[in-house]
Amino acid sequence: MPERADDVRRGDAVPRLTLRHRPPEQALFSGIYGLVLASALVAALDSTGGKADPGPDTLWVLLTALAAGAAHGYAHVIAQRASVDGAVTVSRLRLVLAEWPLVAAALPAVAILLAAVAGWWAEATAVDAALLFNTVALFGAGAWAARAAGHGWPSSCRAGALDMLIGLVIIAANALIK
Repeated sequence: MPERADDVRRGDAVPRLTLRHRPPEQALFSGIYGLVLASALVAALDSTGGKADPGPDTLWVLLTALAAGAAHGYAHVIAQRASVDGAVTVSRLRLVLAEWPLVAAALPAVAILLAAVAGWWAEATAVDAALLFNTVALFGAGAWAARAAGHGWPSSCRAGALDMLIGLVIIAANALIK
């Protein structure tokens, strides 16, 4: 049976399923890491016996995300320094700054906790909302990455569900520990 003309792709043709905005691997890695870190930090805030104080708690989540981003970027600098010369270069500063998605991924949780600071809801409600948001965001990140790699919707949803499982584990651990 002869092949149909529309089944044959020219070498320079762009595949139909390729998304226009493909996430850079480092940004995706840092973003997912940031979501998991923010979820773990927020889950640790939810204390059943202590008095809720959302202001300092929110500040600690933000500062910890900033410190983790800086530490992760600096670890790249140290690894690069060990493999080449020890001179400080602009590229090494870029390695540290490339960790911005880790901090950016924690910002929605910080914003949700700020709503508790403003008195819009209790800190426990903010914790639950932040954990739910981050879990849904993990699904979205996993599905987006799979779609960007050219996978179909069913496969992308499975990838998103596996990423979302991390958030669900954090929620389950939070429920069991508290």
